[in-house]
Amino acid sequence: MKKEWASLFILFYLNLMEKKSYTFDEIKQKMVNYCVYQDRCHAEVEQKMRDFLLIPEAKDEIFLYLIEENYLNEERFVRSYIRGKFYIKHWGRNKIKMNLKQKGITEKLISNSMDEIDESDYKKTLIKIYQNYFSTQKGFEDYQRKSKTIKHVLSKGYEYDLVLEILKDESNPTLN
Repeated sequence: MKKEWASLFILFYLNLMEKKSYTFDEIKQKMVNYCVYQDRCHAEVEQKMRDFLLIPEAKDEIFLYLIEENYLNEERFVRSYIRGKFYIKHWGRNKIKMNLKQKGITEKLISNSMDEIDESDYKKTLIKIYQNYFSTQKGFEDYQRKSKTIKHVLSKGYEYDLVLEILKDESNPTLN
């Protein structure tokens, strides 16, 4: 047991020694590049800064610089994240909210930023996902196909009430 701990400590120490050391300005520039590449939340930037051996004061100074120079903007990140996850990955509001909460974003900021999703686009996307998945369910009774499709849509993060509302809508006979 002691040999295992000793070998783990040696591996950790070697990894620590292999890390290239950077100057404060180099680290600051790396963090600027990291934030410029795509919008980041505060937690992602903090995690990235852990890769560098910095004292807390230096981390705080870099963090403040990124915020002051608008490289790091949490509201911009949230709005961009919501647009991307909805319009590209077709996630529903519930899944987007859950993932943003996991990134440490406040409920208030999430709620205020949900207006990035157009309501008509949201319903159209839900209908499209429902129709596409329903049409791929072969060899099942209609009630099984409907049940599986509802589960699929819910797993994408869409609200159950909205799914039921759309299913009851008479103008969508292909959904029933």
